[in-house]
Amino acid sequence: MTSTADCHRTILVVDDTPTNLSVVSAFLEEAGFKVLVAESGDDAREVIRQMHPDLILLDVLMPAPNGFETCRELKSDHETQDIPIIFMTALSDTVEKVKGFEVGGVDYITKPFHQEEVLARVKTHLALRELRRELEVQQAGLQEQNRLLQAEIDAHTRTKSTVQYLKGELESEQVGRGMIGRSPIFRETLEQVAQAAETDCTVLIIGETGTGKEVLARTLHEQSLRAAMPMIKVNCAAIPKDLFESEFFGHEKGAFTGAVAKRVGRFELADGGTLFLDEIGELPLDIQGKLLRVLQEQEFERVGGQITQKVDVRIIAATNCDLQEDVTLKRFREDLYYRLNVFPVRIPSLRERQDDLPLLIEYFLKKFSERHRKNVDAMHEESMSDLLNYGWPGNIRELENVIERAVIVSKGPIIQIGKWFDKQPTSSSVAPVDATPPRPTPETTGFMSLEDVERLHILRALDSTKWRISGEKGAAQLLGVNRSTLRGRMEKLGIVREE
Repeated sequence: MTSTADCHRTILVVDDTPTNLSVVSAFLEEAGFKVLVAESGDDAREVIRQMHPDLILLDVLMPAPNGFETCRELKSDHETQDIPIIFMTALSDTVEKVKGFEVGGVDYITKPFHQEEVLARVKTHLALRELRRELEVQQAGLQEQNRLLQAEIDAHTRTKSTVQYLKGELESEQVGRGMIGRSPIFRETLEQVAQAAETDCTVLIIGETGTGKEVLARTLHEQSLRAAMPMIKVNCAAIPKDLFESEFFGHEKGAFTGAVAKRVGRFELADGGTLFLDEIGELPLDIQGKLLRVLQEQEFERVGGQITQKVDVRIIAATNCDLQEDVTLKRFREDLYYRLNVFPVRIPSLRERQDDLPLLIEYFLKKFSERHRKNVDAMHEESMSDLLNYGWPGNIRELENVIERAVIVSKGPIIQIGKWFDKQPTSSSVAPVDATPPRPTPETTGFMSLEDVERLHILRALDSTKWRISGEKGAAQLLGVNRSTLRGRMEKLGIVREE
C-alpha cells in the first residue's frame, strides 16, 4: 500500500547498468516514489544540482568516479551532505562494506535485489531522515528558547545588580547632595558643567580631596540626556589590583578561584548611562591599557568569557593628582590621559570660595539637625567667625564633618563650636602653597605634637625616596598608604619640596 507521504519523496538511483536502473525504478514508482536516474557519478551530481532528492541508491562498481568517490564528494558538500546514501553492490566483503560506511553511506543492499528489502530499507532511512529533521527543528527551537531565557536571565542579573548598587548608593547618601554656592569661581565651574551636560563627551574633573568631585559628576549626569539611566561609580583607589578587571568588566562563573557565580561588571551596569571613575590616577598601568580599549571601542569581554559585550557608556573621571606630571613620570598612559581630558573641569577648593561658606554651613546645619532630630536654629556668632576664618584644608568634606559633630554635641538651638575644633589661621594668612614650614626637631621643640611627629615622619620618607611619592619604592609605598592619602596629609601639614 502506497502512503501519501511516499508520493512526495524523490529517490535518485545511480547505476551504470540500464537493466538495474529499469528494475529498481519500476518497483519504486509502483510503491509511490518519484524516481530520478543517473548512469554515472558525474551524471548523478548534475541531477542533484537540478533536483534535490530525499535519498540516493548508489552503485559501488562504476567507471570513475566510482560509488565510494561519488559518496565522498557528496558528503563534503554542505548542500548535499544530509542526503542519506544506500550503497548497491554485488560485493559481500566486509572490508568493502566498512569502507562504504566510512565515506558516509548509511546502509548496504546486496545484489540481486529483493524488492521488499529495498523498499523496507528505503522507507526506514527516509523515516530516520525525517526524524532527524524534526529533532533538528526542535533543537533549534530549544536553542532559541535557551538564548531568550539566557538573555532574560542576563537582563534580570543586570537589573538586580543595578538595583543592589543603587540601593547601596541611597543607603550611604552622597555627601552634600546638590551643588551649593554663588561665588564667581564656583558659578564658572557650574557653567562648564552645563556645557558638558549637553553632550556625551568624556569629562575629567580635577580638584583637591573633599571638594565634591563626585557631587559635581552626579550633577553633570542629572543634567545630561542620560539622566533617566543610572550613574555607576567606581573608586579606583579602593579596588585591589587583582580585582580591577572583574570590577570593571564582570566575570563568568568559574573564571577564577572564588568566582562561584557570574558577576556583572560596572561597565555593563552603566550601559546607557554614566560611569564615574573616581581617583582615576590610582589605576594600575596594566589596567589603563584595557580601560583605553573599552573607551575607544565601547566593547569588552567578561573575565573568563568569550562573548564580546557592546555598551554605550558616558565616562566622567575625577582626580586630585596632577595627571600631566604622572604622564611625564610614566605613571599614567599618555594616550589614556588625552582620551580622558576631552573636557576638563576644575572644581575650586573651599578656601577659593569663601563667599560660599555661610550657604554651606546653613545647608549642613539643616541637614544634620533633621538627621539627628535636633532642634537647631543657627550658629553662634563667635563660632561662625571661627568657621569663616578657618583654612579648610579638608574642603567641604571637613566642613561637613565639623558641622555634624557640632550638631550632635549641641545642647540648645544655638550651635557653639567647642574646644575640640582645632582652629587655624584665616585662609588669607595661611602660608602660601610653595612655602615650607621649618622642620621641627626634638632639640627645637622639646616634646613634639602628633602633627609635628607625622610631618617629620613623612619628610624622612620623602627624603629617603628623593621626593618620589608614588610607584615602586615611592614614599606612599614606604609608608603603607595610598598616594592620594599621602598627598592629602602633605597638603594639610604644609609639606612642599624645597627648591
